[in-house]
Amino acid sequence: MLAVAAVLVFATTAHAQRGGAAAGTITAVQIQGSVRADPETIRSYLQLKVGQAYDPAAADRSLKALFGTGLFSDVVIDMQGSTLVVKVTENPIINRVAFEGNSKVDDEKLRDEVQSRARQVFTRARVQADVERILTIYRRGGRYNASVEPKIIRLEQGRVDLVFEINEGDVTGIKRITFVGNEAFSDGTLRGKIRTTESAWWRFLSSDDRFDPDRVLLDRELLRKFYLSEGYADFRVVSAVGELSPSRDGFFVTFTISEGERYKFGEVDILTRFQGLDPDVLKGYLLMGEGDWYDSGDVEKTVAALTEVVGSLGYAFVEVRPNIRRNKDLKTLDVTFEIQEGPRVYVERINISGNVRTLDKVIRREFRLAEGDAFSSAKLRRSQDRLRALGFFEKADVSAAPGSAPDKTNLEVQVVEQSTGDISFGAGYSTTAGIVGDISLRERNLLGKGQEFRIGLSLGTLSTNIDLSFTEPYFLDRNMAAGFDLFRTSNNRQAVASYSDANVGFALRSGWAYSEQIRQIVRYTLRQTNIYNVSPFASYVVQAQAGYTTVSEVSETISWDTRDTRINTSKGWLLRNTIAVAGAIGTQQYARTTADAAYFHSLLDDVVLTVGGSAGVVIPYGNSYLRLNNLFFLGGDNLRGFAVGGVGPRDAGTADSLGGQYFYTTTTELSFPLYGIPKELGLLGKAFVDTGSLWGNQASSFGASVLDNSMMRVATGLGIQWISPFGPIRIDYSFPLVYEPWDKIQNFRFSFGSRF
Repeated sequence: MLAVAAVLVFATTAHAQRGGAAAGTITAVQIQGSVRADPETIRSYLQLKVGQAYDPAAADRSLKALFGTGLFSDVVIDMQGSTLVVKVTENPIINRVAFEGNSKVDDEKLRDEVQSRARQVFTRARVQADVERILTIYRRGGRYNASVEPKIIRLEQGRVDLVFEINEGDVTGIKRITFVGNEAFSDGTLRGKIRTTESAWWRFLSSDDRFDPDRVLLDRELLRKFYLSEGYADFRVVSAVGELSPSRDGFFVTFTISEGERYKFGEVDILTRFQGLDPDVLKGYLLMGEGDWYDSGDVEKTVAALTEVVGSLGYAFVEVRPNIRRNKDLKTLDVTFEIQEGPRVYVERINISGNVRTLDKVIRREFRLAEGDAFSSAKLRRSQDRLRALGFFEKADVSAAPGSAPDKTNLEVQVVEQSTGDISFGAGYSTTAGIVGDISLRERNLLGKGQEFRIGLSLGTLSTNIDLSFTEPYFLDRNMAAGFDLFRTSNNRQAVASYSDANVGFALRSGWAYSEQIRQIVRYTLRQTNIYNVSPFASYVVQAQAGYTTVSEVSETISWDTRDTRINTSKGWLLRNTIAVAGAIGTQQYARTTADAAYFHSLLDDVVLTVGGSAGVVIPYGNSYLRLNNLFFLGGDNLRGFAVGGVGPRDAGTADSLGGQYFYTTTTELSFPLYGIPKELGLLGKAFVDTGSLWGNQASSFGASVLDNSMMRVATGLGIQWISPFGPIRIDYSFPLVYEPWDKIQNFRFSFGSRF
């Protein structure tokens, strides 16, 4: 409609000009109809001047120039005698821009997108462009049925209200995704490799079932990577087309592909141009061998590994190039990794963008490169990994861009911040502990400084705990963390050991890193413990420990951590050892050590094997003896299938849990996607086997009858974890296979959490 109006205006104007045109010399120029536009400004756009002969071509150019200003809706150029008369009709001024009918997209987002503004000159061309921009927003959201009609409400004094009437329509989903040309893999397999999904009722939390051309481009790349990882080196996507159904209620997406032949690795070798660098030593970093199916991902990982290891040997400017030679007859690919000196490039600047809340220094301190350093792609990747591991950003990309000279480069850091506050809820149930709930609030990037603050509260029928902690990861801008903890806990252990206890105290801690993976933490803790409400029927061991004690403890923890991420870990190691000594101003004297180990390995896509274990020992010294609150207790989270305190030394007469001096646990867990459940739902299955034991208690030396042995307990179980919009939810059901008659069983556990 707008385009037709513009054509009619132009046609009418041209006719008026031709109708009044006459040859002759111009003696005067008269401007008519201008209100806001200065007549001299209009004259400046004219190609016809006083003293010139009238020229239709010049009049036409003048007409186009005046229309090009956007100030006029109509222009007529006419010769009346020897006077050139220019009649203009000015475009109105926009009084306000409004939107009606929009509920899925708010006014502010639409107002930011359109170019028409209040107090701006109204032009139909700009309005038509704004209509297209609004439609583009709705198409990105999958609403291809949306329509926009601009309404112009004329006001006095040459003003108009511009109202965009919007019919948002329904979401246009994807009815079907098909593949043409695939022989090695089924349509279902390929659908699982791309982001775009077919519409289904359970995908209400996802937008991947809406047609998005940008997402289809990503799908092309995902298909290419998948086929290249399976040996199809000649694979290509011929076309990817989305067709809207005739009823405009859904899309049919078709990928046409050419698979090509499948290749294996042929000869794999390393060639180096560095003196003193033995290629045979580096062959241990090759991820492929002759006869293996070709995998481009392994080639990329090998390049990264070789670059990093050679760089760590002191070679600053390293470039690893895979030279791939195709043998179509044998269907093999020979690969030679050529290690050579790359161009000498230095970091000129590190430019950071996208951080609205997080301070620049919080980002810079994670970099393994500084301005002026020799550029290293391995250190660049490590810096990017460290940024992503912070958990502050939804996206953190680091790239190299040309600097002011050929030997200089700028590092461009682009981040997209995400919520760093957590609110977590937990719940559990057992026949001995009843229902327990807890809530904790944590901010991992306090005030954008990278500081962590946490406060937790746990309430239940049998316990109440509150704790507060603060951590500064770079104390005094040094690579040293410092923080403190305040805590108060009370527990009703009547069902487990016929008493209640309360702890109140504080802890000071400091930690530092020896390397990327090795850290050490030193902690001082002072706490007061009160054992009270001791049942008259409790074990006399428990009755003898009623009252207050003070513990002054110094501990040291050293850890080696190579995990890829802290959450949903898929690879890496975690080794940790803690040694603690209590004494000094306290009433308790003991030495304790614990050790933990965990290994994570990705077996297949989204299938992760976790193998871990823990062990510990605590012994008294001097004239002290170990009280209940300084012993180990086993069960619950550290040994599923058993209640808290459900395993270990127990009074034979009262069945009270007495704790133990020695323990160990092991766990083997497999995390896997659930068959037939769409990946985007975020459901994972868990299968696990836990083992462990707890033994050793001084009570037996005092004449008490104690049920105590070191026999291994074994439990197995299944679980489901859902990464929901409200946080991870996990349900476990486990059952013991090997246990003692006096052990306390807990089959069912449930927990959930959320983020804000």
